Amino acid sequence: MMVHGYSLDQTFIYKTPTHEYRIRWTRFGKTTSPALVLIHGTPWSSAVWQNLATSLSTYYNIYLYDHPGFGVSPPYRRLVDVANHDTVDLDASLVLRAEASAALFKHWDMASPPHVVSHDNGGLVSLRLLLDHSIKFASLCLIDVVAIGPFGLPFFKLVVENEGVFTAIPTNLVEGLVRAYVKSATYKSLPKEIEDMLSAPWLAGGMQGSEKFLKEMVQAHYRDTGVLENEYARVGGLSPTKIIWGLDDAWIPVETAQRLKRALNAEHLVIIEEAGHLVQYDQPGKLALEVGLWLSKHSKNEI
Repeated sequence: MMVHGYSLDQTFIYKTPTHEYRIRWTRFGKTTSPALVLIHGTPWSSAVWQNLATSLSTYYNIYLYDHPGFGVSPPYRRLVDVANHDTVDLDASLVLRAEASAALFKHWDMASPPHVVSHDNGGLVSLRLLLDHSIKFASLCLIDVVAIGPFGLPFFKLVVENEGVFTAIPTNLVEGLVRAYVKSATYKSLPKEIEDMLSAPWLAGGMQGSEKFLKEMVQAHYRDTGVLENEYARVGGLSPTKIIWGLDDAWIPVETAQRLKRALNAEHLVIIEEAGHLVQYDQPGKLALEVGLWLSKHSKNEI
């Protein structure tokens, strides 16, 4: 399936004793260039990286993928029943998602550690890759990430407390809910074609559907990184780390960026004005500049 000029034309299958994952991915750019992996968050897909990936593909070997249950990757499948399967399947701390991503990184068998750029809860996944799975990075850039508590929008709590009501809403009305949620992620108005693209997987007939969208809201409500946060001080020593944040992020207040910088011992923090949670669409040029400068600084012997 085409995603704005490139296709996630490869499928990686990963099985554990309890689950099976089918991850759609692709690679483009020069194979001899430094590897760059872009990790999306919720409720997004690799499509949010279109502009950035395209602009950097001249200098980097780009890897993109959709997490299971996002974009064009089907939801993971439980192979056996377990006593607490509802809690396990919810994966509120993204342990399963990070495990599947770690398996994918190992499958790629890159010649040298990749640069990693993450957004939203893709940030939590990348930190688990680094801390839980000992995946080595050449550098790490975190953009408006879900990584440090407290978590949760009032909307998440509302869905959890009234899940039966929300799941009973007709699909045509859920579409309005999905679209409003997507539009709240930017400072500027999204072009209609971008809004349609970001909303489509979660609508009736979409790859994931409205029920899965509501499950993602429940998962977000129960997000927990308490144990992992105890390890955050190690991050700056394991990988050069930069944080980029939209000044007008209505989902995660900009004050979180400074707390995260201290917790991770990050090297650099940049705040981008007139940008919300989806900096990729509010300020694509400024984002590309900041990411490009960062990657160049840590790729001097590679490019």
